[in-house]
Amino acid sequence: MLKCKFFILFAVFLNIINTIYTQQLIPEFKFDEKVKKQSVNKICSLLNDNYVFPETAQKMNDYILSQLNSGAYDTINDPLIFSDVLTADLQSVSKDKHIRVRFSPLDSKRLIEQEKNGSDTEDEIHWNELLKKENYGFRKAEILNGNIGYVDFRNFASPKYSAETIKSVMGFLANTDALIFDLRQNGGGDPECVQLICSYLFKNEPVHLNDLYFRPTNKTQEFWTLSNIEGKRMPEIPVYILTSKFTFSGAEEFAYNLKNLKRAVIIGETTGGGAHPGDLMAINDGFTIFVPKGRAINPITKTNWEGTGVIPDVEVKQELALEKAQVLALETLSANTNDDNQKKQYSWIIESVNANLNALEIDENTLKSYAGEYNDRTISYENGKLFYQRKDRPKFQMIPMTNDTFIFKDFENFRVKFIKDVLGNVTELNGLYADGHIVRIKRTN
Repeated sequence: MLKCKFFILFAVFLNIINTIYTQQLIPEFKFDEKVKKQSVNKICSLLNDNYVFPETAQKMNDYILSQLNSGAYDTINDPLIFSDVLTADLQSVSKDKHIRVRFSPLDSKRLIEQEKNGSDTEDEIHWNELLKKENYGFRKAEILNGNIGYVDFRNFASPKYSAETIKSVMGFLANTDALIFDLRQNGGGDPECVQLICSYLFKNEPVHLNDLYFRPTNKTQEFWTLSNIEGKRMPEIPVYILTSKFTFSGAEEFAYNLKNLKRAVIIGETTGGGAHPGDLMAINDGFTIFVPKGRAINPITKTNWEGTGVIPDVEVKQELALEKAQVLALETLSANTNDDNQKKQYSWIIESVNANLNALEIDENTLKSYAGEYNDRTISYENGKLFYQRKDRPKFQMIPMTNDTFIFKDFENFRVKFIKDVLGNVTELNGLYADGHIVRIKRTN
């Protein structure tokens, strides 16, 4: 099987890179004109031999050589700045966001040793341990109100290590009625992990997800859903994927695959636009470059998301994407049931979610008029917000749904409504429950 990787930009790797750099202030690294020239020439060689589009590789080479010869790099005395400038120059020609030059002596040393001695098992174990500490990217898995499964994960880690965690997460979500995958902070990862998670969303019959073509070997690797997975498949339930401008590479493939197979609704912002897998390669003992060696080919569109990103089906600001997905999921579930009580429950939840989605501002005087004692309940006004507290119980912030009705993030089936007399004075607090039950509480102070 072809070995293929997507450039991984998720938070754990960025943190690792930053940590490594702070530990590797290397005074013995001599950065001079000779190193600049050698670096540019080696980049040209690596791109000529490996970059997925030979014509674009030549254009990039011509540009950075002209920059070198014109003296554009002469005044750069910091290797970090040099790597950033080279990255910007290469991307300005290719528009390929995967291409990136880094000053990273430890990575360079590791890559040079691997070229000489083959893969380093100890190094692979080390990286796995770091990913394990991040739970292989899985930050949160929970059941939202309405029996909607939600999972927030930040990278697609190799199934060689992450399969057990994926099995546990998907098992936890197996009995939900809809699924929301939050990829708003997911920078990519291993296409085999994309393949594995997609497989849970289809029946046993293989479904063609994506192909990856690699120029150096002139071979194409096909990715189909897996016939054998551990756990329950969920081929029928509605699926929603949250995206942002940060969503990149393998995370984009996941969204692009499912969108074109009409298996998921994409909600949020257009993604970053990186569809070229490749590898990190050593330039010399100080610099590395990520070289995109292949390209994704979707079996339906015959193209990919490079440069354009994955365009959402429902475009909203990324910070509102979760609430929007919840509303759409609940509306779909409501439309698919004939149970009137269940429809009422969905409607109740939709009202609450919409209150969060469309934040209502109430003037200060109105809010203050609600503050007071209602038998054993206290409504307090603090820093522009109302809080609800029963005697000897925790205090909870109140979220306005209308001018007189409030919901609670932590009380999904409970609301409060303030009642006024003909003169506009607040006289009563009503506790409203999802089943229609109402508790009326007179104001005592």
